[in-house]
Amino acid sequence: MLMRTDPFREMDRIVQQLSGTSGTWSKPSVMPMDAYREGDEYVIAFDLPGVSTEALDIDVERNMLTVKAERRPVAKADTVKVELSERPLGVFSRQVVLADSLDTERIEADYDAGVLTLRIPIAERAKPRKVSISCGSGRKEISG
Repeated sequence: MLMRTDPFREMDRIVQQLSGTSGTWSKPSVMPMDAYREGDEYVIAFDLPGVSTEALDIDVERNMLTVKAERRPVAKADTVKVELSERPLGVFSRQVVLADSLDTERIEADYDAGVLTLRIPIAERAKPRKVSISCGSGRKEISG
């Protein structure tokens, strides 16, 4: 149901972590995600700890789902001296190609404990259904 759009994205993420660079709007960092089917819907969960809901942007254009987020530095007083800063800051983005069998008009989004969860229902037209056929003098239902 989902397709990866860039096979080298994981390598980019590792290079960014090793080099200490953060994402920008023109070249965002990748965000980790899980995707799975649960009953009649697809669930995609993105890890975005420390990102406020105001800094999240979710778009769907045709079958392309785009999630962008920005983690900004925490404002510190002038007297604060940072000893260690390992949490990545900047812009994060992920694009996922959604299958035609998903209902992109009814996507639900929830953000809790730093995890953005999207639930995408399977379209009614993609669900199994019975098709009746004529069989001589009577009708018979078969799975289609």
